[in-house]
Amino acid sequence: MSIESSIKNTIRDVKDYPKPGIIFKDLTPILKDPQLCKNILGEFVDHIKPFHPDALCCLDARGFWFGLSISMELGIPMIPIRKKGKLPFDTISQKYELEYGTAEIEVHTDGFEKGMKVLIHDDLLATGGTASAAADLVKKSGAEVVGFAFMVELCFLMGAERIKHHSERVMSLCRY
Repeated sequence: MSIESSIKNTIRDVKDYPKPGIIFKDLTPILKDPQLCKNILGEFVDHIKPFHPDALCCLDARGFWFGLSISMELGIPMIPIRKKGKLPFDTISQKYELEYGTAEIEVHTDGFEKGMKVLIHDDLLATGGTASAAADLVKKSGAEVVGFAFMVELCFLMGAERIKHHSERVMSLCRY
């Protein structure tokens, strides 16, 4: 069975969450399957390695699930981008729109080095708002976005199109 089929067979749909009309793709059942998690990790590492990133930027909070393991396998730092107010040191922030509201994310001012090649990782690509805001933070810090990696992409929301101006390298293990 392909990694995409394995992921799709494990994800559960939650109707009307977080508001009526939305079908939320709940990825938490994946975490109950250690072998699937190992397979996902291997796929991410294999896909990301050719991008030669200096660091992996992971988005709060579900991007952390595989992010640290990916960065450890690649031997590169993991830099967390968190929701506003969650980081203890000096930060820079970026506001953005979600498919169902607005939000703001932050990174420590010393998170990225100038010229660093950064790959942005998250669990799911929907409209691209969070990933685009993360790319803006990377660029504000003087670093370069070399690609994006997602476990799931909701293609009908056109998020990949919204972020391609940051990098043409947008990979997803599973697409709906």
